[in-house]
Amino acid sequence: MKRRALLLTALLAAPHAIPEDPASLRQRLSEIQGRLSQVDQRIQALKKRRKGILIDLQQVALQVERARAQADGARIQRDQAQAEVNLLLARKGQIYQELSGLQGALRRQARWMQATGPWGAFGFLASLRSFEGYLEQERYLTWWRNRERGRLSRVQSLHSELAQREHALQSALARLHQEEKAAAEQQVGLQHHEGRLQAFLGEVQQDEGKQKALQAELAEEALQLDRKLDSLLRARPKDDTFEAGTSFAALRGELPQPVQGSLAQGFGEHIHPTYRTKTFQSGLLIAAGGGQPVSAVAPGRVFFAEAFQSYGPTVILDHGGGFFTLYTHLQSTPVRKGQVLQAGETLGAVGDTPEGPRLGFQIRQQTTPQDPNKWLKLRYQ
Repeated sequence: MKRRALLLTALLAAPHAIPEDPASLRQRLSEIQGRLSQVDQRIQALKKRRKGILIDLQQVALQVERARAQADGARIQRDQAQAEVNLLLARKGQIYQELSGLQGALRRQARWMQATGPWGAFGFLASLRSFEGYLEQERYLTWWRNRERGRLSRVQSLHSELAQREHALQSALARLHQEEKAAAEQQVGLQHHEGRLQAFLGEVQQDEGKQKALQAELAEEALQLDRKLDSLLRARPKDDTFEAGTSFAALRGELPQPVQGSLAQGFGEHIHPTYRTKTFQSGLLIAAGGGQPVSAVAPGRVFFAEAFQSYGPTVILDHGGGFFTLYTHLQSTPVRKGQVLQAGETLGAVGDTPEGPRLGFQIRQQTTPQDPNKWLKLRYQ
């Protein structure tokens, strides 16, 4: 009880930020729940795959992603409770202000009546010289009585609402306390899983056998992505084509960046500095802020939108003329197959990888990889 009183005092004393729209909070919470559902589906899918270093790494990384989504959801629920408390406090302030004005007016009226005596309000009757004047003054008295009666009724109504708001505020403060506790617990859980991931990465980095196995498995998954795109193209009906207003080929060197960031790994072959293992990057790995919106670089139709192995949630856009763009390592896939997007339209957000938040971005002509930096107006460096 003492803690609740202290919290209320602090909230009343502190300047209140404009609370976020409750509808916006609900939308954010719905997005978090969608992310969590997709993570759970990916965890279940991993159980059906052949074991390996990459699978083990994905399992630990997905647990981190799940914990992060839960922590984000807990913070949003805490924000909802805080917004409710702020609204109740604001309304209580309005009620107190209105009550103060009404009570002041009533006190002034009482002092005036005391000063003029019991017949002070009716002293004008002796000076009336006509019936018409009497009627006019009677209408004034009726208005005056109704106004005072309305003031008293409004005071009673405000006192009643104040009691209701106070009860609601105590409930909201109790809920806020619980949500703050839950958010703190989720943050501790997130830190635990992040520690597990870092320890696992440290073991792999120090073990030459595991590192070589991981590089081999990554190369195999890159081949599987190539095969997936090839199978999708083979399965597509011949008359199922997308035609954009502008030829994608004509946009070479003019495409916008899908997200602001820096180059984490460029296009082409890469040799591990210690183990000399070779991998081929079919696009760009872009380091960007986790949750940062990712945009379509050109008009296109969603050709594929679901999680794919270690690439995570993946979106493939068909731009017509045999050109495709691939966006991998997304937080989730909010778009659906067949949906038409315009250039600059959001198709997802930057997700997490064991190396940190990354976006995988590829450009393909049929299944042949292109160097995306050669297509962009502003290259990643």
